[in-house]
Amino acid sequence: MPVRLPPSVTFRCQPVLLSVFLWMAGLAWAAEAGTVDFVRDVRPIFQNHCYECHGEKKQKGGLRLDIGPEALKGGSRHGPDILPGKAGESRLIHLVTAAGADEEERMPPDGEGLSPAQIGILTTWINEGAVWPGDAVRLKDKRDHWSFKPLAANPAPPAMPATPPPTGPGGPSSSVPVSIDTFIEASLRQKGLAFSPPADRTAWLRRVTFDLTGLPPIPEDVADFVKDTQPGAMERVVERLLASPRYGERQAQHWLDVVRYADTHGFEVNTERPNAWPYRDYVIDAFNAGTPYDRFIREQIVGDTLGKDAATGFLVTASVLLPGQIGQDEPSKRLARQDALDEIVNNIGQTFLGLSIGCARCHDHKFDPVTARDYYAMQAFVAGVEYEDRELRTPEAEAARRKAEAAKLQLARISRELTRFIPLAGGGAGRPMINARENVDRFAPVKARRLRFTIRATNNLEPCLDELEVLSVAGANVALARAGAVVSASGSTEVADRHSLKFLNDGEYGNARSWMGNETGKGRVTVEFAQEESIDRVLWGRDRQEQFTDRLALDYLIEVADASGEWKAVADAEDRRRFDPKDEKPWVFTTGGLGAEEAAEAGRLIREKEPLEATLRAAAIAQQVFAGIFRKPDEIHLLNRGDPEQPGEEVPPAVPAALGDLVLARDTPERQRRQALAGWIASPENPLTARVMVNRLWQGHFGTGLVQTPSDFGNNGMPPTHPALLDWLAGEFIRSGWSVKHMHRLMVLSRTYGQSGPGSSLGSPAAAVDAEARLLWCFPSRRLEAEAIRDSMLAINGLLNLKMHGPGYDLFNQRGGLSGFNPVETFTGDGLRRMIYAHKVRRETEAVFGAFDCPDAGQSTAARRASTTPIQALNLFNSRFTLEQSEAFAARIIREAGGDISRQVTRAWQLALSRAPTGAELEDASTVVSRHGLALLCRALFNSNEFLFPP
Repeated sequence: MPVRLPPSVTFRCQPVLLSVFLWMAGLAWAAEAGTVDFVRDVRPIFQNHCYECHGEKKQKGGLRLDIGPEALKGGSRHGPDILPGKAGESRLIHLVTAAGADEEERMPPDGEGLSPAQIGILTTWINEGAVWPGDAVRLKDKRDHWSFKPLAANPAPPAMPATPPPTGPGGPSSSVPVSIDTFIEASLRQKGLAFSPPADRTAWLRRVTFDLTGLPPIPEDVADFVKDTQPGAMERVVERLLASPRYGERQAQHWLDVVRYADTHGFEVNTERPNAWPYRDYVIDAFNAGTPYDRFIREQIVGDTLGKDAATGFLVTASVLLPGQIGQDEPSKRLARQDALDEIVNNIGQTFLGLSIGCARCHDHKFDPVTARDYYAMQAFVAGVEYEDRELRTPEAEAARRKAEAAKLQLARISRELTRFIPLAGGGAGRPMINARENVDRFAPVKARRLRFTIRATNNLEPCLDELEVLSVAGANVALARAGAVVSASGSTEVADRHSLKFLNDGEYGNARSWMGNETGKGRVTVEFAQEESIDRVLWGRDRQEQFTDRLALDYLIEVADASGEWKAVADAEDRRRFDPKDEKPWVFTTGGLGAEEAAEAGRLIREKEPLEATLRAAAIAQQVFAGIFRKPDEIHLLNRGDPEQPGEEVPPAVPAALGDLVLARDTPERQRRQALAGWIASPENPLTARVMVNRLWQGHFGTGLVQTPSDFGNNGMPPTHPALLDWLAGEFIRSGWSVKHMHRLMVLSRTYGQSGPGSSLGSPAAAVDAEARLLWCFPSRRLEAEAIRDSMLAINGLLNLKMHGPGYDLFNQRGGLSGFNPVETFTGDGLRRMIYAHKVRRETEAVFGAFDCPDAGQSTAARRASTTPIQALNLFNSRFTLEQSEAFAARIIREAGGDISRQVTRAWQLALSRAPTGAELEDASTVVSRHGLALLCRALFNSNEFLFPP
């Protein structure tokens, strides 16, 4: 008879009763059915009730019940769930019988659960030894994967057939290294294939110039190279390109794709990240300087200790919600913190290791040997990193800071002196209009113990003042905190280290050191001086650094009270011209209406002020970087299902156990944690680091990496097409001192790289065997990236602005915000710089070139798509940018070739395509120019396949 379980029984609370029940259930079932057969009795229970959550497709809690060894191993957060011979101690039985206080642990969670008879079957099966027929079945060991194994010491190319097939002519230079070619040729010959003939010299030069600099060669360089028949001509070209500042800009673009660099914070709010650009500039400079890759890694993880402050911008390149953009309840804060740390771990894992470590946040990685514990142990390395700006501590920044402080003192003196010439409050015409930068209210000298500034209206939102200065008749600012003044307010909004009442009189200017009220459109601040003062001027501003014009007081009243305590108005906004939203410039002092002597004095002060303001603007640009701040690390716990509200045991900093044995103590200081992590990643012993980077470099030259999934070297990624070559390249990378430029030389000077493209070979036997040229029987065809197209158009027409570094130029009418990004259509000045210097708004694609698969920095882009869509042709033919650049291209041609149409066409071909036109091309193009004008021909060249697809 089946055993009936009394409803009053609670197993967990009555362990003795549970043991008795299990013994009775097993005994009763055995008496009725005999010995348990796993296939007949146990497996159907697992199939019908357990496989949905613990089978092949899903393994909740890390428990899998469809394969014997995995089932006996247990889940990821506890020991074995099945203890052969000990049903009473087996967690599996506890879970299927949980009741009472443990009801929420019962499995299966839905429905009525297992019947007593089914529980009896499992109990008897476990007590009889949990025999599982077919135990020889084993899952693939996740650690047994090519990328987790040490680099081969001396990798050999595949064996070649005894009789090689015919090969094409030799490579383009007798001094080309053969190591890469040995591996490629061996693979080709195994498939009965051979190298294609070499590309002609012009094609090779155009290819390598685009690859290393992202720009086309100028006609003079083409002519010089074609004429240079001396040995080493190619080597000299490569050295020239590697030494060009354009090289770092080109290589940095690939890197910034991977780390998802942008100049906004992302998510729905997408506010501006104004100080991100120093990291972008750091990457450019590092590539140009030939920084060894192991050093490059260390600088990006712990550059604050290596004199490379901006480099740690790598840690915080991802999207983040700022403190004011998340819920103020503690669970919301904990979740936001977990999301922020997750982005750092993801960035480190994908970029340097080619692993999706973040997939283990909620459960053990389904494909790779990374457990949830490993994931949180990786979090512990960076648990002291916060997404914030900090002061740059470079020698250049320190020098700029000293200059700025000196300039501030001088400007304060000059401003105070100039206010002597401003009309008194209530004096009618001549008073400057209210503006966001600086306002001066001058009145007849008055005795005051206190001053009250009451805001009655703003242009929007809560009022904000970056500094309130009260000048004595002697010109001293008596409102400063260090002068003994005390400030109070009707209400304040405190935002981290940005808005606080204490900033109202700290002597520091700018939005980052300002007071903000807590009521829309109104507020009041009061200054009590250390003693009664004779005052005659008040200076105030919304933002002296001219970054913000919102929250500006438009209607206000200034009052003073002497020792008697009686308040008296001394200035009123009604006396001033109203704020014009279209005019965001500060007031300009003029000498009109002054006497000759006063005008001369004021003019001298104005001239003295201008260079000091320029010094301040330049210094402000160089002082801040969004590169994270570092504090005492959080305690990191193993979270159940990734839920911050379900913390488990605390975990120390440690690398994934399958990849190394580095474990730090829980109390290891923050800086030492990052140093240890960087050292492990940059070690020659790490099997992933060198492989991942040389694969990225290979992809940059051949369009596709030897591993087609450049940020996934795990079990779910693609295997390498040439595994021995990948290991040889990784070993050579390490032996060269981690020199990126050395690897570029090896690749672009190889015979493999120097081959001709597919061209007319598309219908050849080789194309039938390997249509995508993955075996590299020819040089693969690929389109220029969005940035290279735009930059090349500007270079060809002679308008490219080669200014490097600094804040980016605008692609849209705003630099951050919720929505409504209207594209800029006409560019001048800085807008004609290379596209890497554009202010990149996350999740907003550039209006013209975004169609060419330009990433939006929402996610890491390890390999760009190469789509072909109608919108690309429409944008590149009809956009205002193309029309303007075509006109500029035509103007350049006319300047250089004169009015002869044949010479114009020839010059157009030389500039755009690096060659002269054929006779037929010359004839057709001349007809187009005669009938439709030279600018139309220029548009056609910008849209030609030969321009867009390097040979």
